[in-house]
Amino acid sequence: MTGPEHYTRAEQLLREVRDGHQEGTDVAAIIAAAQVHATLASAAATAMGCTENGGMARVDFNAWDAVAGVPLNGDDDL
Repeated sequence: MTGPEHYTRAEQLLREVRDGHQEGTDVAAIIAAAQVHATLASAAATAMGCTENGGMARVDFNAWDAVAGVPLNGDDDL
């Protein structure tokens, strides 16, 4: 998985728990899995910012912005 995919999966898991779509399952395990995905996303974002030219490639920035950017309407809050 890419960093943005890990970020997206973490958000998806947390939304499912919040919205009650994980009934009959171990919610703590799902939250732990979300934390792992979030940690991997953070590690990927940090690593991508450590390039010799001082920033990440435009295509990578666009991928991060698409999944982790602040929505203009504010409707996507967890």
